[in-house]
Amino acid sequence: MTSSADPGERAAGRAPRRALVAGSVGNFIEWYEFGVYGFFATIIAANFFTPQGGSELEGLVKTYASFGIAFFFRPIGAAVFGRVGDRIGRRPTLILVLLLMTGATTLIGALPTYDTLGVAAPWLLTLLRILQGLSAGGEFGGAVSIMTEFAPPGRRGLYGAWQSFTVALGLLAGAGAAAVLATVMSEESLADWGWRLPFLLTLPIGLVALWLRLRLEETPFFRAAADGEATTAPASAPPKRVADPREMAGAIVMGAARIMGWAAAGYTFLVVMPSYLQATLNATFQQALVATVVANAGFALSILPAGLLSDRIGRRPVMLTGAALVVVLAFPLLNVLQDPDSSAWVQGAAVFVAGAVVGLMAGPGPAMLAEMFPTRVRYTGLGLAYALSNAVFSGCAGLIITKVIEHTGEVDIPAYYVMVTCAISVVALFTLRGEYHRGALPGAARPGKDAGREEETPCG
Repeated sequence: MTSSADPGERAAGRAPRRALVAGSVGNFIEWYEFGVYGFFATIIAANFFTPQGGSELEGLVKTYASFGIAFFFRPIGAAVFGRVGDRIGRRPTLILVLLLMTGATTLIGALPTYDTLGVAAPWLLTLLRILQGLSAGGEFGGAVSIMTEFAPPGRRGLYGAWQSFTVALGLLAGAGAAAVLATVMSEESLADWGWRLPFLLTLPIGLVALWLRLRLEETPFFRAAADGEATTAPASAPPKRVADPREMAGAIVMGAARIMGWAAAGYTFLVVMPSYLQATLNATFQQALVATVVANAGFALSILPAGLLSDRIGRRPVMLTGAALVVVLAFPLLNVLQDPDSSAWVQGAAVFVAGAVVGLMAGPGPAMLAEMFPTRVRYTGLGLAYALSNAVFSGCAGLIITKVIEHTGEVDIPAYYVMVTCAISVVALFTLRGEYHRGALPGAARPGKDAGREEETPCG
């Protein structure tokens, strides 16, 4: 039997699913491009950053410097777009960052190289990377806010995990596009013009994403906060004041520390690996891409189960397990790749495991950050925590690893890098209260130890 309320109820039931799709698609584009840039780093270096007579390693260092610069603009984008998103809404802000991201990525595919423009080429490429960094900084906070604020009770970990899952899909799509082009094209054609195709493909994908986001509704949490309502407090409770700046800053730093290992290990294992295998272990371009696809497959397969498990047992045990496993397994996994006697199957298993343990951190991570901040500063707070951690520990991963190997000749640097960062995350995650996942998202309360509840204690 159908009632007059059915259409509205059906629309309300579709809102969380629309939020997942619309929030995820921007992440997919963002990480597809970042993956493509990383996978084609050696080709981009030759086209934009290596004048005649320059060494291949020198060009690669400059390419990763441009990569890192874009990441350092992420916190600026997170602060600017986060402020806009917390004031005017998640939906219009996410539409704006999508347009900026799609335009900048498409233009990279059409950009003349060093041979055509001379020194202007690397500067223009870096400018477009900066625009991407700004848009990417505004993407994460809004997407995670949308997903977690629409999530049904007891499903925030799973809904937030879709952000990380579409990161994996984007990286896999980038690796897949690179692998297909490397297979069907000659090395000369790929280096000359074939590398442009994955960047140009962003335009039609971006148009589909724009259509999805135009159909997105604003979140009930933001609507309630904009109307002055307390979304999680009873009607008789006094209104909570918005976060004190010092406590807000402390929450952002703590959030960044908790996901530091995720940021560093994720980029080391999933993006930097192709260039490391080629430049240090003399792997072919195709071999490096296959290894990266396998690592990203392990990453993708573990994310959603990790997010779902965190809804049942808590964010802390799942994320702690992932960070601790990286500390324990970093050297053994790298040694397998370095061993010329290791079979392809053994090496494949090693990179698959490397990706899977990162997924244990990436699955619960978005929901964990969302639970640290109240509605009125959630977009800004979680976006800044993520952007700062990624700026330092993801964006610089390729540059740090490549530069240190160049100066020391030590091929184990990737293992040292992920071990140290994940060890710091282990310490920070021990400060996370185990019951965060059980409470409702905070409404207008301040970020605090009991962010899932209504107390106004500072973040621990």
